[in-house]
Parts: sequence; C-alpha cells; structure tokens
Amino acid sequence: MVTKKTSNRIGSTIAMLILLAVTVCGMALPATAQDGPPQYSPGELDRMVSRVALYPDPLLAQTLAAATFPDQIADAAQWADQHHYLSGDQLAQAISSDQLPWDPAVQALLPFPSVLDMMARDMPWTNSIGNAFMAQEPDVMAAVQRMRYHAREFGYLRTGPEVIVGGGPYITILPVRPEFICVPYYDPAVVFIAPRPGFFVGAGISFRFGVTLGPVFRPWGWGYNRIGWGERAVFINNARWGRTWVNRTTYVHPYTIRREVIVRRDVVVHPVERHELVERSERERSAERFGHPRVEEHRYEAARHEEHHDDHGRHDDHGHDHR
Repeated sequence: MVTKKTSNRIGSTIAMLILLAVTVCGMALPATAQDGPPQYSPGELDRMVSRVALYPDPLLAQTLAAATFPDQIADAAQWADQHHYLSGDQLAQAISSDQLPWDPAVQALLPFPSVLDMMARDMPWTNSIGNAFMAQEPDVMAAVQRMRYHAREFGYLRTGPEVIVGGGPYITILPVRPEFICVPYYDPAVVFIAPRPGFFVGAGISFRFGVTLGPVFRPWGWGYNRIGWGERAVFINNARWGRTWVNRTTYVHPYTIRREVIVRRDVVVHPVERHELVERSERERSAERFGHPRVEEHRYEAARHEEHHDDHGRHDDHGHDHR
C-alpha cells in the first residue's frame, strides 16, 4: 500500500528528473546550434548586404573576404586610422615593413579606413555577413544582385565618372580606371525603394573618397580580384576564395606577402601547413642572419619600380582623391 508520504516523495523525484532533463536539453541545444553553419533567409541576406551591395566589384570582393576574419577588424581599423596620412608607395611600404599579423584580406582594406571603420563600428553585422559568406556564398551573391537590380531599376545605380554599371544577366559595377577604387556613399533605406515624387535620384549615391592602388598593392590581391557572378564566387589574387564554414580554421588563401604569424592554441593547423609556415620562418631568419634579401622584398621592389615607371610624367596621381 502506497502511503501519502511515499506518493509525495515519488512525485517530487519525478519532477526533479523532468527538471533535470529540461535543463540538460536546454544546455545542449544552443551548443549544437552554435556548432552548425548559420542559415539566413533571402530577406535577411538582402538586408545584410544592402550597405555594401553597391561597392565596386573589386572592393566588394575584398570586403566580403575580410569579413570572414571579424576578430582582426578592430585592430586593423585602428592601424588604418593611425596611418591615414599615408598613401601610395608609403602606405604599401608601411604595411609591408610592419609585417602585420592580420590576414592579407584584412590588410587589403587598410587603404580604406572608412570601410574598416564601418565594419569595426558594427561588429554584429561584420560577424553576420562574414558567417553568411562562408556558409552561403552563392546566396550572398544572389542577394547582392537583387539589391543592385532594385537600385538600377529605381534610377540610382548608373554609369558615371567613377564607375561603369554593366547590364547583361548580371549587374556588374567596375571602376572607370581599374586602379582607382571609389567608395560609394548611400542610404540603403533610400536607394533600394522607389523614389518619392520630385526626388533627384542623382543624389542618392555619391563618391567622396577614392584610392589609387597601383602595382605595389598587387601582393594583397588588388588588380587580380573580381567576382565571378556566373559562378557566384569571389576571386582574389587570381584564386577562388575558398574559406568556408567547414574549413574556416585551416584554410589559407595563396598570397605572396610577408606577415607575422601568430600561433593560436584554439586553431588547428594542418600538419603540412604548419611545416610550410615553420620552413618559411626558418628561411627568413636565415636570410636575415646572412644578409640575403628575401624573395618577397624583391617582388615588392620590382612592383614599386614598375609603378614609378607607370607614373612617370603624371602629376595627378597621389593615391587618395577627395571628391
């Protein structure tokens, strides 16, 4: 015979077991969701890409790639702000000589302090678009095309002195001068909706800042970066960007620049890649010890000489143009 006291004890035990099960499940579910790739809806992606969708293709490619390293953006933005007075050869030399620890995709944005500042000021957005680009690259590319279509249909996006807007199956935005990249300024709440009566659409997008990126910036991918809209893929330094959600801790994009390598205990490096990093470091230390010039420095000097040759006789190319 079950007494009332025994019945209460059994009920309390069952309640505690249920509470424990709910607590364990509640702790396990967020961890599982965090480990999996994020999934954003088309509407979320449209809103996410709206602030960069009208960037010229080369700048958009570098911005998306850099966003996959959100932990490096704030420090890079600070460095860019501290060196905002440098341009052209001097800026490239400062970036190279400092052997900055950030990924080359992040370093590629150092000539654009306003872009890095925008990313650093809104880290939730930077994290989100970086994760979306790694997990849903084709969907991000499709979202950019949707937003460009709206801006073009409403008359805001069009060819001008700074950019050439291409039609065809995909809308491209390319700089008039391939080496001169302008940053567009616009309000996403304006340029992606139909203009109100009497509104001058020509004022919707302005270009107040531009950077000349000559041969000295090629080691960071400039001049060899593009977006393959048909493939819905980004190409930087003539190589397809392959950093995804799955390989985000091991993928190393091919570059030729030197940078300080910081070994992080929480990042797993493939044994082959670790060997290559150690071997490269040993070669550089040996070169410094015996006075042998580094291959990368030869590339840099050759690129700088080429730029000087290209710029001979021109007096209007000072790196930064303010408009």
